[in-house]
Amino acid sequence: MPNQNGTAPKPSSQVPTFDAPRPPGATGALVLADGTVLWGKGIGAAGSNVGEVVFTTGMTGYQETLTDPSFAGQVITFTFPHVGNVGTNTEDLETTTAAARGLILRADITDPANWRSAKHLDSWLKSNNIVGLCGIDTRALTRRIRTKGAPNGVIVNAPDGEFDLPGLWAKAAGWPGLEGMDLALDVTCAQSYSWDETEWRLRGGYGRQDKPRFHVVAIDFGAKRNILRCLAETGCKVTVLPAEATAEQVLALNPDGVFLSNGPGDPAATGKYAVPMIQGVIKSGKPLFGICLGHQMLGLALGAKTFKMDTGHRGANHPVKDLETGKVEITSQNHGFVVDEKSLPAGVKVTHRSLFDGSVEGIALEGKPVFSVQYHPEASPGPQDAHYLFERFVGLMEKRG
Repeated sequence: MPNQNGTAPKPSSQVPTFDAPRPPGATGALVLADGTVLWGKGIGAAGSNVGEVVFTTGMTGYQETLTDPSFAGQVITFTFPHVGNVGTNTEDLETTTAAARGLILRADITDPANWRSAKHLDSWLKSNNIVGLCGIDTRALTRRIRTKGAPNGVIVNAPDGEFDLPGLWAKAAGWPGLEGMDLALDVTCAQSYSWDETEWRLRGGYGRQDKPRFHVVAIDFGAKRNILRCLAETGCKVTVLPAEATAEQVLALNPDGVFLSNGPGDPAATGKYAVPMIQGVIKSGKPLFGICLGHQMLGLALGAKTFKMDTGHRGANHPVKDLETGKVEITSQNHGFVVDEKSLPAGVKVTHRSLFDGSVEGIALEGKPVFSVQYHPEASPGPQDAHYLFERFVGLMEKRG
C-alpha cells in the first residue's frame, strides 16, 4: 500500500529511505512497521508512543474509551468524526490513568458544546500525556486494518516539525506486539479496596450501595469503573483484588460470588498466574462471572485455548445472539483475542455467538454456576441490552445462598 507521500514502503526487513518531502505544516505522523508514513496535525501531548494501531466504531464515549484499561498498548483510530463535542469531565472516567497509547482522528478536535464539559479534550489529552494525530484519512486506515490486520506503529506529535523517520520506523518495527504480552499487571490495582459506588443518574450523579445483599470479590485485570458500579447497583458489596491474587486469598474473604474483569494483553500470558486462581474458585463451587479478558481466561482455566484475531472487535454496535433465549443483543466490545471454539472441552457450552463473524461470545460450565461473556454488559459507552447478565450473576448467588 503506498503511503501518503506517494511512495511505496520498503519491506519491513529493510530501512525505508523516506526520501519524499514532508507535507508543509505537518506536525504529526503515524509511522507503521512496514514503512508507511501518514502525515497530519499533532494534537494532545507532544512526543511519540508505540503500539498496536486499531479502530473503534463507537459513536459516543470517547473519554470512556481512552480510559478503558483494555486499550493498554494500543493506538486508537476513531471512525466517528465529532470527537471532542461533549468535552471532558471528572465523572466519565473508567480508570484514573489513561491506558491508551494514542488516538487518531480525521477532523481536528471538535469544540465542546455540552453542559457537563469541564475541560477541552485537547487540554485533557495534554494533562494525561496522550499523544494524538488528526487530519489523516481514517477511512483508508480503517480499511487497511480490516484487510491486513492491526499493524504496529508509532504515533508522533512534533510541534517543531522535526521527525526522525528512520528512528521512528525502527521503534515501530522493533516493537514485539501484543501477542505474548501480559499487560494486566500494568493496569491492575496496587492493593485491595472496597467499592460501593452505583450507576450515574441525571441530576443525582453516582449513588452509594448501603444495603448490599451479597459480597462479590472482583479480580482487577484492568477493571472499568462502570462494571464495578453495575455490580454495586444490583445489590453487591464489592472487594477488588489485584490481578495476581490467589485462590486462597479470594476464598479467605468468603465471597458469595467472584467476578473476573476485563483487561488488556494476551490472555495466555496473564493466565500463567490467573488460571490456577480461577480453577481454585471453580472447585470451591462459588458462582463465577467473567467478561472480556476474564472470559478468555475462564476458557483457558476450563482447558480451552485462545488466539489473536486479525482485527478484533471494538465498538458499540456488535450484534450477539443469546443461544439460550434466542434474543439478539447489540453490544459494546473491545477485544483482540478470542476463545477457540474447537478447543472447548466437553461440559463447556457456547452460550453467545457473534453475528458478525460467528466467534464465541459467551460460555458456561454445565452443572456449575460459572459463565462468562466476551463483550461489555456494563456498556460504557454503548447500549444496555446486556445488563441482564449482572442480574443473572446475582440470581446464581441467590440460588446458592
